[in-house]
Amino acid sequence: MANDRTRHRISIFGFGLSLSLFFAITFALCVGFDLLFPQYAMHEAWHGLLPGFVWISGGAFFLGLVETFIYGWYVALIFGPLYNMFAVRA
Repeated sequence: MANDRTRHRISIFGFGLSLSLFFAITFALCVGFDLLFPQYAMHEAWHGLLPGFVWISGGAFFLGLVETFIYGWYVALIFGPLYNMFAVRA
């Protein structure tokens, strides 16, 4: 059984991978929604959130997937250690 110091720790690898896949899947669903309902499209928001993203470009979808995947790892690499630090102190 894990002691109190390790029981509340979050796995950075597991958190990074799951968060990155969550962001990528969410991006894919949003792009699908934009294609199905262009009157409610939010592709303008992608221009500000994803550097180099151009809606008309053929590789824009894959660039968006890569960038959202990287954003997931960025959040995990910052949030995970912070969570672990404070969970141990609590």
